[in-house]
Amino acid sequence: MTRLLGISGSLRTGSLNTALLRAAQDLMPEESELHVGSIDGIPLYNADDEAASGLPPAVEKLKTQIAEADGLLLITPEYNNSIPGVFKNAIDWTTRPASDIGRVYGGKPVAVIGASPGGFGTILAQDAWLSVLRTLGTRPWFEGRLMVSRAGSVFDDEGGMTDDTMRDRLKDFLAGFAAFTGKKTE
Repeated sequence: MTRLLGISGSLRTGSLNTALLRAAQDLMPEESELHVGSIDGIPLYNADDEAASGLPPAVEKLKTQIAEADGLLLITPEYNNSIPGVFKNAIDWTTRPASDIGRVYGGKPVAVIGASPGGFGTILAQDAWLSVLRTLGTRPWFEGRLMVSRAGSVFDDEGGMTDDTMRDRLKDFLAGFAAFTGKKTE
């Protein structure tokens, strides 16, 4: 069984990216499952707070989930043509202490998708994640790319995916990423 962890980079209740994550959970291929991690409750990173109190419980939980997953699916919004600060902050916290980066991220298969109400999807945010993922020593999946543009027309008011073409694209993307995740590198 391939066990993936999906994280939405939005805190908003009606987030299109969280809707995309839920749709992905429903479309996982056989012998694969997608668990949901959360960035909710993670404070802004402050080294003084870390030194005084250690890692917050929400960070410890997310860090453990990432380390235990076979692969990581980042579902990223795009804010001002880049990575959302709240999402980057959460990932930064999970790299503390720095000596743990290899255990948590080293060689971890990672894919990035995203949804946006705009016409370009999340192409710039996805590209911005690549240098972060390289620095963390992950193994990004480059065989597929999924950007949901004009996402307001892809999901209904309850966050359900209503676009059959996009559903098929997401299903194919997930099958490809799950297969990649199952491959071991030498």
